[in-house]
Amino acid sequence: MSDNKECPKCGAKWIDGQHYWSGTGQLGNETKLADLVCDRFGDDQCINPAKGTTKGTGWESRRAELDSLVSDWESPE
Repeated sequence: MSDNKECPKCGAKWIDGQHYWSGTGQLGNETKLADLVCDRFGDDQCINPAKGTTKGTGWESRRAELDSLVSDWESPE
């Protein structure tokens, strides 16, 4: 018997305990989901077991990565 769940808040899916991203269906990461979505926008409907375990820096780290890529692109060596 499979154990499938879907978060009523964001639509993320867990199939047999493995998280999959709702937008792409790709193999997911509960901690990244919590960092990017659940810890900022989740509420009592959120079913992510990793909710509340992160520092909420997901967007900041992604922005830093993008800034670095843009900087490299604007000033090639």
